[in-house]
Amino acid sequence: MNIEIRKLSPDLAEDYVRFFDTTPHDDNIDEHKCYCICWSSDDSEGKDFSTAAKRREYAFQFVKGGSIQGYLAYQDNKVVGWCNANTRADCLKCESGRRYMGTLPAESPDIKVKSIFCFVIAPEMRRKGVSALLLERVCEDAARDGFDFVEVYPNKEFVNEQMDYMGHIEMYRKNGFTVYHEYPELKNIMRKRLN
Repeated sequence: MNIEIRKLSPDLAEDYVRFFDTTPHDDNIDEHKCYCICWSSDDSEGKDFSTAAKRREYAFQFVKGGSIQGYLAYQDNKVVGWCNANTRADCLKCESGRRYMGTLPAESPDIKVKSIFCFVIAPEMRRKGVSALLLERVCEDAARDGFDFVEVYPNKEFVNEQMDYMGHIEMYRKNGFTVYHEYPELKNIMRKRLN
């Protein structure tokens, strides 16, 4: 399997949006397409994400403006996977950050944390190691960019494809992540020290 990982950049906005246009990752209902706009460093206050068309337009804006960050996996020049990886501190005002991240333990301002918020893999490429390749690249780049940790938020146990978009706990364990904070409910926070 020949997979190329590319860091998301403004010139890849068309590829990014086309991937979400054509890849079911939820229940395959068009109105539920997220375009991963709810995990961005853009402040979500006052934004209308109510339709797929509006989310699609925001996706273009966010990719071109750099507020959605992450990596695309390509096979034969076609996007087959996505990993949203952004600075933890920069995502606290995003839609999902406002909803879920307020419960995270406070972080010292001198510690740099890269967060992985989600993976979307084309159905025909699932369980073929694409997420692991994306994870490896995030960790390599984060270490090179001076981050102290990569942080992830998997469910403690597999629920279903729709609910496990943040990655699987076993993949993280195999790649050197350990539990940093445990919630009594569904999720763990896991970290990998980089430096």
